[in-house]
Amino acid sequence: MVDNRVSHSQFYCQFMNLEGRTVWQQAAGDTNRNYVNICLEWDVILNGPGYAGAMPHAVEKLRADGWTPRKITDLKRFSSVMAPGDIVVLRLGTNEVHGVGEITGPYEWHDKFGDIDGWDLQHVRRVKWLWRPERGPKRFDAYAMNLGDTTQRLSNGPVIDWLRTLELSPGCETTLTVAVLPPHEETEISLHAISSFLFDHGVASSSITSLLNEIGELTRIGRWYKRAQKPSEHETVAYLVVPLLRALGWTPQRMAVEWNRVDLALFDRLPRNDGNLCAVVEAKKMDDSCLTAMSQALRYGETRAGCHRLIVSDGLRYGVYTRSGEGAFKLYAYFNLIRLRKDYPVYRCKGACEALLALAPEWKPGAELSMAEPVEQAA
Repeated sequence: MVDNRVSHSQFYCQFMNLEGRTVWQQAAGDTNRNYVNICLEWDVILNGPGYAGAMPHAVEKLRADGWTPRKITDLKRFSSVMAPGDIVVLRLGTNEVHGVGEITGPYEWHDKFGDIDGWDLQHVRRVKWLWRPERGPKRFDAYAMNLGDTTQRLSNGPVIDWLRTLELSPGCETTLTVAVLPPHEETEISLHAISSFLFDHGVASSSITSLLNEIGELTRIGRWYKRAQKPSEHETVAYLVVPLLRALGWTPQRMAVEWNRVDLALFDRLPRNDGNLCAVVEAKKMDDSCLTAMSQALRYGETRAGCHRLIVSDGLRYGVYTRSGEGAFKLYAYFNLIRLRKDYPVYRCKGACEALLALAPEWKPGAELSMAEPVEQAA
């Protein structure tokens, strides 16, 4: 049997040579919610759903849960048809290319990608990115790439023509390396450990007790919404966000709903005015992108000197951004009520303990700089 693959050393000269290579187009979300930066930062491409475990063993559960044969075929294509040495084009929509790379290793299942802004994308392939855009994505006419499945072959058209003219940095095929992924260690954290952490950092016992009771109720409500009809932004605030904040100790006097075009404003003290504003909350519909709401909160928060927290939420997931010493906001902690984790290394941020503390009235600017690591204790 003749191996028609081009050797690695022959693959690149001045321009990309596609002869004998399979080229794939790989979606990285959509224009309303994407994970392009995660793919480029961690040298990966991702696919989901991944909650059922690794392929091919996940197929039986996915079928039982009602996933379509088309989606299961897409995951099979990603996990077993793609091969090291294949070329992948990272796309958004049908006309934007955000990266071009070479698949470097076998299929993996990695739990650290189990919550990417609400999507479970544990199916992973490692990629060496040979081309990244310097000034925004490479754009083509609409439908230059195929809509639909996350992973698809790309065999002709303007993107293939462009790839053949793509000039690469000399020697990049041998000098580029891929990022080291976070370890596979278990990071689930118990409510007992969360309560101990909050108590050690000054949250009142009454608030902690209320919080633990409320988390169970909010989880039931959230799961019901996911099974039934998704809540509006107003319902998200009323039935999920406000109850959580009340449980943490915020009083109605210090919480203003739809205040000055802000979904929810939190105040250090009364009266409610810009000078006493300490946090801004932006809510999204459940299962919409949570973290992309940051831009809305940022426009308001960065013009108020006393605002040191920006909080984005869809009622189940919360991203907490804190203001750095230079004045910029950065994602500090993230948590998901139905998937509690002690950290989120993929986002390079803290997890449930620190996020809940940062949502509490007791939190003060700079507290994150001296934060102790939560210790999981036996119940």
